Amino acid sequence: MKDVNAHRKRRAGSRARLLLGAACTVAIAVSSVAVATFAHADLTGPPGATLKAAAERSGRYFGAAMGGDRLSDQGFLTIANREFDMMTAVNEMKPDATEPNQGQFDFRAGDAIYNWATQHGMRVRGHTLAWHGQQPRFWGSLSSSSLRAAMIEHINGVMTHYKGKLAYWDVVNEAFAENGGRRSSNLQSTGNDWIEAAFRAARAADPSVKLCYNDYNIENWTYAKTQGVYNMIRDFKSRGVPVDCVGLQTHFTGGSSLPGNFQQTLSSFADLGVDVALTEADVTNASTTQYAGLTQACMNVPRCVGITTWGVRDSDSWRGSENPLLFDRNSNPKAAYTSVLNALNAASTSVPGTSTPPSTPPSTPPVTGQPGGCTATYRLVNPWSGGFQGEVTVANNGSTALSGWTVLLTLGGGQSIANVWNGVNTGTSGTVSVRNATYNGSVGANASTTFGFLANGSADTAPGAISCTSP
Repeated sequence: MKDVNAHRKRRAGSRARLLLGAACTVAIAVSSVAVATFAHADLTGPPGATLKAAAERSGRYFGAAMGGDRLSDQGFLTIANREFDMMTAVNEMKPDATEPNQGQFDFRAGDAIYNWATQHGMRVRGHTLAWHGQQPRFWGSLSSSSLRAAMIEHINGVMTHYKGKLAYWDVVNEAFAENGGRRSSNLQSTGNDWIEAAFRAARAADPSVKLCYNDYNIENWTYAKTQGVYNMIRDFKSRGVPVDCVGLQTHFTGGSSLPGNFQQTLSSFADLGVDVALTEADVTNASTTQYAGLTQACMNVPRCVGITTWGVRDSDSWRGSENPLLFDRNSNPKAAYTSVLNALNAASTSVPGTSTPPSTPPSTPPVTGQPGGCTATYRLVNPWSGGFQGEVTVANNGSTALSGWTVLLTLGGGQSIANVWNGVNTGTSGTVSVRNATYNGSVGANASTTFGFLANGSADTAPGAISCTSP
């Protein structure tokens, strides 16, 4: 209960401030009836029947947070496996959990969540590397210069362990005060450049993962705190400090606490050249209007890459008495679930580079497997310096259903697999075998399924050979 209580304590202040700010905001007028009138996105394929399927239509994700205690909770795991494609550890990757003693790291709790998530086709968001809360005990006794060095060593140690494995890292969490200035903390006492130092250390430790700043009460564009974070990100981008995304926690408290300018906030951050994400969403009494509104706002901003709810059922929530999540204590979806699902399916924008195959240079054409009942086609989804995201479509061109499939994918020199979802890989370099996950081995006649992967190395060379076989 120690970690749970710490989480509750750190949120109490934000909830009070959200309540105070509610009267000063205007709600986005979206009712459960209005959800059905949204213009449907011109995206291929039928509407998604689950949160993750609906989000993936526009290249986005829909995630949740889980603690280690949920690994033995079958009710939680059933919903998580069915509905979500991104997972965040509640406490297990925070500084106190990963480095209990100086220079001695313990990744067992974080790895347990990572392993479960990736084995079920999910990507993982790391949370968090540097924060004023839940710090290793020894940080409290260090001088400013020693603390700065300890912070950087912590970032190096944790990110080296997870190098190439995660989709995002919350590098710095909650470093701003409500007045728009920096929060007073032992990390701030090391110098005003400590956040920049954290991001530069993180990029050096893992060039492939997206690096994020994460905070609460930055959803309302007119708030001083929002402007403080915005000015920092603008400064970082102008000077080449490696920040890739901004996470807005999106804890709302019912009434009118969803700002009418929320979409403006998302767009304003995105216009700086960073992705935005809703990272810890929950709403008092699971207000259908507010859940639909926050989802719609994200869907309207092309660089809003996804939404994460902080838990799955009300019984998982740090705000449990307020019943703020999309599933009730009996694992039943609420009306808010349907409003979110409809808003996801109605997305009229897509994340750049994910919804349609990008234009690939002549040297990297799509590669198709051998003809027959089972074929496999590779496409490059998103390249970056030092890595890329790929996708393989497994198609059944035969007249009977497949009962399983295996794809052999030959990578180029210097390329290696870092993470696979919707499949299980054997090997990480050279010729890699990927077989179906437990839930997508059955492929009907003239139907298809996909698996994705993150890889280290240059995207300039497409896989040299690809083939698909089935039992």
